[in-house]
Amino acid sequence: MKFASIRLVTNDIDRLVAFYELLTGVAAERPNPGFGQLRLSGVTLAISSEGFIRQFNAGAAVAGANRSVLIEFQVDDVEAEQVRLKDAVEVVMAPATMPWGNRSMILRDPDGNAVNVFALPRNAD
Repeated sequence: MKFASIRLVTNDIDRLVAFYELLTGVAAERPNPGFGQLRLSGVTLAISSEGFIRQFNAGAAVAGANRSVLIEFQVDDVEAEQVRLKDAVEVVMAPATMPWGNRSMILRDPDGNAVNVFALPRNAD
């Protein structure tokens, strides 16, 4: 089995795609107005409209209803990302060092999903 992607479901696909394009620096592929995907190293982040889910997946997901998942992105320097993103994102937790050594900052995407931007300890691989 191969892990293929994570898909976020939204009522405002253009806004959510723009957020993740800004965050990752990767342009989304938009094969359809109701669907976009960002191909990142090792995984694809897919974003679709809730209308697509209702139409093709029997309402399996509800836009903006998740509070149990963190979407995580590893970076080299959390503080540099904080400066780069400035006022463009909602910071829920300012950069802090976790007990396991990671430097971490928690953001919210426009739909309220938690996004962890983290860096490994300097001496870690």
